[in-house]
Amino acid sequence: MGFWRRLLIFGWVSFRGGGGAGVPLWGSRVFVCRRQLSGADNETLKQRRMQIMSRGLPKQKPIEGVKQVIVVASGKGGVGKSTTAVKGCWFARCGCVWPFNSKDDESERKSRIITDMSMGFLVEETAPVVWRGLMVMSAIEKLLRQVDWGQLNYLVVDMPPGTGDVQLSVTQNIPISGAVIVSTPQDIALMDARKGAEMFRKVHVPILGLVQNMSVFQCPKCKHRTHIFGADGARRLAQTLDLDVLGDIPLHLNIRETSDTGQPIVFSQPESDEAKAYLRIAAEVVKRLPPPLE
Repeated sequence: MGFWRRLLIFGWVSFRGGGGAGVPLWGSRVFVCRRQLSGADNETLKQRRMQIMSRGLPKQKPIEGVKQVIVVASGKGGVGKSTTAVKGCWFARCGCVWPFNSKDDESERKSRIITDMSMGFLVEETAPVVWRGLMVMSAIEKLLRQVDWGQLNYLVVDMPPGTGDVQLSVTQNIPISGAVIVSTPQDIALMDARKGAEMFRKVHVPILGLVQNMSVFQCPKCKHRTHIFGADGARRLAQTLDLDVLGDIPLHLNIRETSDTGQPIVFSQPESDEAKAYLRIAAEVVKRLPPPLE
């Protein structure tokens, strides 16, 4: 402890280093010393803390056959993150993969189909996943390393809500090219979206931008537009965090219906305004990705 001297005499404990106040402890007295750290000492202490925190962390290892990994997160559940990441198939019409039709042969289908994997495929449909932390970590490792993903330009990871063990494990195990934050314009959703963004910054994952989901509802009869969850909340958050807004997705019945039937709107209604909103976001994401590592 540098010039600090520790003196232990019977029931008396004293830390010497510039004076202090006596505090009774089990009949003893502790001298609490107040010492201002210099700038160099403070920086050394920060570096030491970082070294201690990094001990035991897994070394990032790329997923075989996957060029780039994109995580889609929200911080809060129920804001349309999974629809944006998976059912929206926003990369499907962006030069990554393409829909197939009945005239395609088997090889063409395999080259064009979007493949996905989820814990939901591994348990009964109505069974909850009631697992402790170690089991969750093991499942993540299996999903990342023991799935035959083939050769992919992009692997999109639909992250669960929150900023806990799962998020940290994913960011620590694999190199991530960028994160996309999804939020509605509602204040309570924006609070958690900000926490999610700050988490990725802490673990040094580039944030590609924000997606404002359920941005506006347009009446199919009179065409009146209503901002059910508020107007431009994600845009204000993006300005606060110095991030880009990748695009807006409207609150529309077609998005819900096509997702529930397994016919993503970018496939089933590619010329619709809703599909084009997803495609514009996909283009913005790809534009902001760093070059893939060879």
